[in-house]
Amino acid sequence: MTARAVAHELVAAVGRLSGRTSLPRVRALHLPPPSADRTRAGEFCALELEGGTVGLAFVLLGDTIERLRDGSGPAAVAGAEPLALARRFADGEGVDRVLGFAAVNALSALIFERAGWIPGAATDTIGHLSPGPGDEVGMVGLFPPLVDRIVRTGARLTVVELRPDLAGPRDGYRVTLDPEALRACRKVLSTSTVLLNDTLDDLLARCAGASAFALVGPGAGCLPDPLFARGVTLVGGTWVVDRPALLEAIRTGAPWGGAARKSAVTRAEYPGVDALLDRIGPS
Repeated sequence: MTARAVAHELVAAVGRLSGRTSLPRVRALHLPPPSADRTRAGEFCALELEGGTVGLAFVLLGDTIERLRDGSGPAAVAGAEPLALARRFADGEGVDRVLGFAAVNALSALIFERAGWIPGAATDTIGHLSPGPGDEVGMVGLFPPLVDRIVRTGARLTVVELRPDLAGPRDGYRVTLDPEALRACRKVLSTSTVLLNDTLDDLLARCAGASAFALVGPGAGCLPDPLFARGVTLVGGTWVVDRPALLEAIRTGAPWGGAARKSAVTRAEYPGVDALLDRIGPS
């Protein structure tokens, strides 16, 4: 399986919508302000389609945000065909992949909307893992707000990170650069950024013994079919409930507040892309 296999499958899945209905073009790309750079308020951009559907994508990989502001951003994508943009997720590099992933997420949301199926609300912030005393829990990417919630349950937490400056033992958990540490974990919480850096399949191979693997984050707005097929048990993303307020918050670096809610989709409750497309109409 190639490193980009999941990206190609996601692009192919959202591309099937073009055979059912016309696709709106890109209306605008909304970026966080420079004042929010390298902060939580500046982590995501929003790609808005004509009609209002929005797709989010993480912008703090490499020089992504700088390039989006310098020639590869709003002016470059306004009016674009979203499916052509989505293909950059599978075939592009760097900033093109980020824009492509935002388009994949926007088209996924469009499928949900036109099929009349809305992802359910998350009942917690830790991927419904229900950690408890003695559980070996893995975390891919350090989520500081969630660490204490897991440690307080009595679970043993191992965090896998890419940043050497974060590695080492902490109070009640440890941070390591070695993804092999995940083999001992039976419940795993992963950032959706693994879809952008092409590490999902490698991580899942190391988590073959896990009973639960939750992929979460505002960028986890894509169709979950290829993820469930690989062993992911829950996809937790962000569902926009007030588009103007969300876009304004992103543009100003303000908290999203009630503009969006956390969503959670499991294999058991998800109807599948075939059923969703059937609801939209014949091919």
